[in-house]
Amino acid sequence: MVKPLFGFALAAIVMLASGCSSKVTQPEEYSGFLRDYSQLEEKMSASGQPVLRWTAPGFDAKRYGTLLVEKPVFHPAPAPAPSDQMSQQTMDQIATYMRLALQRELIGKARLVGTPEADTLIVRPSISAVAISTEHLKAYEVIPIALLAAATTTAAGTRDQEVAIYAEVEAVDAASGKPVVRAVRKGQGLSLENRKTPLVLDDLKPVLDDWARDARDFRP
Repeated sequence: MVKPLFGFALAAIVMLASGCSSKVTQPEEYSGFLRDYSQLEEKMSASGQPVLRWTAPGFDAKRYGTLLVEKPVFHPAPAPAPSDQMSQQTMDQIATYMRLALQRELIGKARLVGTPEADTLIVRPSISAVAISTEHLKAYEVIPIALLAAATTTAAGTRDQEVAIYAEVEAVDAASGKPVVRAVRKGQGLSLENRKTPLVLDDLKPVLDDWARDARDFRP
């Protein structure tokens, strides 16, 4: 089991089941990216997955004719440094793909723009952590919240490695500067063969695609 730290978009939400004690991010795992977590409630995404979410009273996605999806940031900044199992290149690819997936699914909901306009909803995603743990074995607890590959203290290097990704997202009304949606989510990627197997973008594409589709189908 792993207790890493750590979707959504349009009013967008956005990013474990078998590897975690809880399917939703716990308060001690919040990264600090969102200014306020007090009003988050457990909801079900459009695909039936659990997500922590808050929506401003009266929020109506149809009010927004344009949408700006910012590139996800890593918050807090990765520490320790990328390892052989999780390279800086892979981290950058994950962030880029997360944005592209959101844009791909949301393009039918509103016109995508590069700079905010009066009717723009700004989607601000963050990746709080990517954690790798040995299947059925307890990995190091990640403290403080940070992006890292969690090493195990056992010699069972041939066991499958479970991959988890955590995300926090905020949608902001460009005209008022006020948040209208906040979400915290975690998901499970594809298992790695062993702890010497490098993590690649394809291992997380399925969960990022699911989050993007949930963003497209989001209903308050």
